Amino acid sequence: QVQLVESGGGLVQAGGSLRLSCAASGSISSINVMGWYRQAPGKQRELVADVTIGGRTNYADFVKGRFAISRVNARNTVYLQMNSLTPEDTAVYYCNAAQMFGSARLRDYWGQGTQVTVSS
Repeated sequence: QVQLVESGGGLVQAGGSLRLSCAASGSISSINVMGWYRQAPGKQRELVADVTIGGRTNYADFVKGRFAISRVNARNTVYLQMNSLTPEDTAVYYCNAAQMFGSARLRDYWGQGTQVTVSS
């Protein structure tokens, strides 16, 4: 089992910045990819960004150039630096940890979610 604890959400004005953190504990050695997803009211959960244990990053088009994901393996922690926030970024942000086998996704773990609200 893997436990994920998020922090760093909150209320910010448009154009502002926030930094989300996610600390993982438990069976960390089984995790290959960590990332962030978000879900806005009435919408499906969507990938924001993820990073492999080797440091390869992947971003959704709507955050490229604004958000940056980083991972500190020694601390089992992943961060999401969010800049130039817009009201459209308002959502619950979920930390994700995935156990992969090649390109196959074997198991997903989720944090409890942290609310990000961007006011106009």
